[in-house]
Amino acid sequence: MSLPHAILTALLEKPSSGLELTRRFDRSIGYFWSATHQQIYRELGRLEQAGHIRALPAPVPVRGQRKEYEVLPAGRAELTTWVAGQEDPKPLRAALLLRMRAAAMVGTTGLRAELARHLALHQDQLDEYLLIETRDFPAARRETEPDRLRHLVLRGGIDMERFWVEWLTSALSELGTE
Repeated sequence: MSLPHAILTALLEKPSSGLELTRRFDRSIGYFWSATHQQIYRELGRLEQAGHIRALPAPVPVRGQRKEYEVLPAGRAELTTWVAGQEDPKPLRAALLLRMRAAAMVGTTGLRAELARHLALHQDQLDEYLLIETRDFPAARRETEPDRLRHLVLRGGIDMERFWVEWLTSALSELGTE
């Protein structure tokens, strides 16, 4: 996945300014594809140059006014091609797992506390995802294919957080107390 495709997706959902996009990334898309504000603004410029998006005309041109962007047919075509394409899964890179492997060589000082901290973080994220599911995706709101697809993305996040909560709980139990 790439940032341009994430931005095209967000703009197809709702034309937005750069600031609105960064807020949406912080609240939703950022759960599975993160980007800094600078990266988003830089990519908006590239997408506009490529003819994939355009700034909507302002009702009254004012210097320094924020631009709101929409996706052009070329951008929709790019996203359609990307969706239909293939991409192999990326290898897992988890610093926590590497830290555990290193602890096998140098000792576990501080490791249990770090595992407990990660457990709390994953539990908090799981709780947030479950709240979003209850609020935004009751069974009655999963009737359309777009709603089912959005819910499936959220369910993927829920399942990943459940995995980490279960795995970290098990790891802490297996390691016991210091």
